[in-house]
Amino acid sequence: MEFQFGEFGGQFVPPQVAAALQELEEAFLEAIQDPEFDKEFRHYLKHYVGRPSPLYYARNLSEKLGGAKIYLKREDLNHTGAHKINNTVGQILLAKRMGKSKVIAETGAGQHGVATATAAAMFGMDCEIFQGAIDMERQRLNVFRMEMLGAKVTGVTQGTKTLADAVDYAINEWIKRIDDTFYLLGSAVGPHPYPTIVRYFQKVIGEEAKQQIIEQEGRLPDYLVACVGGGSNAIGLFADFLDDEDVRIIGVEAAGKGLETKDHAATLTLGKETVIHGMRTKSVVDDDGNISPVYSISAGLDYPGVGPEHAFLQFTKRATYAAATDKEAVDAFLELSQVEGIIPAIESSHAVAHAIKLAPTLPKDQIILINLSGRGDKDVEAIEHYLK
Repeated sequence: MEFQFGEFGGQFVPPQVAAALQELEEAFLEAIQDPEFDKEFRHYLKHYVGRPSPLYYARNLSEKLGGAKIYLKREDLNHTGAHKINNTVGQILLAKRMGKSKVIAETGAGQHGVATATAAAMFGMDCEIFQGAIDMERQRLNVFRMEMLGAKVTGVTQGTKTLADAVDYAINEWIKRIDDTFYLLGSAVGPHPYPTIVRYFQKVIGEEAKQQIIEQEGRLPDYLVACVGGGSNAIGLFADFLDDEDVRIIGVEAAGKGLETKDHAATLTLGKETVIHGMRTKSVVDDDGNISPVYSISAGLDYPGVGPEHAFLQFTKRATYAAATDKEAVDAFLELSQVEGIIPAIESSHAVAHAIKLAPTLPKDQIILINLSGRGDKDVEAIEHYLK
C-alpha cells in the first residue's frame, strides 16, 4: 500500500469505497491543474468567504504578557465564522465538477456542518449533515443554523455520540449513496486523497499569513501555533512554512480534564500508531489496542485520531505537539475576550492558551503567530455552563 506521509496515510477501506476514492483523486488532480478551476475557487474565497483574512497584532495581550509579540490569523472573520468555509467551497466546486447533486458531511462543533450547508445552499445542492447526539446538544445554535440554511441534520446515537461516530456514520451513508452523492470531509483525516484535498484547500491560510507577516514585520515568525483535533486549520497554517526550518511549529491538542486522566483527546501526546477511519495515523487507544472514547470541552477537538500528516510531522520532529486542559482553554477564552475584545472559538482557545504560556518565556523581539481558527459565538452557552 502507498502511504502519503512516511508510514502514515494510505487507504484502509472496502473495494467499493476504494473505487470511489480513485474517482475522487482523479477528479481532484485534474481540477487543480485547470487554471479555470483555481480562478473560480479564488473568486469565491475573495468575494464570498471574505479573504484575505487579516493578520492582527494583539498588542494588548503581548504587552500584558511581557514577552514575544503575538499575531492572530483572523479566520474567525471568514463568512460563517471559521476556517472550515475554505475547504467546503473548494470541495463543493469539485463535487459539481464531478456531476454530483448531493453532499453529505460529518460535523463535531458544527462549524464544518454550517460551512457545508452554506456552500450547498449557494450552489443549489441537497445537503445532509451527520452530528453526534451529544455534540448536537452542546452546539444547538449551530444545529439551528444548519437547518436554517436548508440542510437536514441527522443525529448519530451510536458509540460516544460525538465526532468519531459521526465520521463512521457518514462514511457508511456515502457507500450507500455513492452514485449521486459527494462526501465532503471536514478535516485533514480519512483515507487518501482526503487529507491531501483538505490541505490543498486550507493552505491559503498559511500562504496569506506568510505574506502578511513579512509585510508587517519584514521577516517570518519564530513560532506558529494552532489547535489540533483532526488538524485542518493547523495544516492549513503550517503547510507553507514547512520548508522554513527556522520557524518552529506547534500544534495544541485537548488535554481535557488532564493528561493523567482518561478524559482527554491528546492523540499525538499519548496515542499510538493505529488505523482509524481508513488511514494509518495515531489514535488514543486502550490497553487492548482498541480506539478509546475521548473527551474535550471542545466539540471540535474530541476526536480520537489525528490527520496523518500531523503524525508524520511529529515523527520527523518538524513539528511538536502540546496539550491544553479545559481550564487553560477557558481561561484563554476569557483573557483574549477581555484584553483584545475578540471572543475566540473554544477550539482556538487551546492554541491561545499555549501561546499565553510560551510568550513570557521569549524575548520581546520574537514573534508567535496563532491561527485563530474560529469565533466563539457558538461556545458562549457552553462556557457559561462550565463557569457555573
